[in-house]
Amino acid sequence: MLVAFARYSRDGSFAVLGANLRFIAVMTAGSITGMLLGGLLLGLIPGLVLIPLLAVILLISAVKLARHAPPGV
Repeated sequence: MLVAFARYSRDGSFAVLGANLRFIAVMTAGSITGMLLGGLLLGLIPGLVLIPLLAVILLISAVKLARHAPPGV
């Protein structure tokens, strides 16, 4: 990871992040909220229910993403 970080830092790839700070803030807030809610649910709902539920959510997300991908990608 350090090599990749150094490589992308040198070629200016991270400049895109500065241009999209609002998007990054929204995604970070959503990730932290999901992490907290998931941690709280783990105490209430068994992992045997949560893990398949997470798998279904990720599968739906992957299908939605694949439908919006440009042809040939």
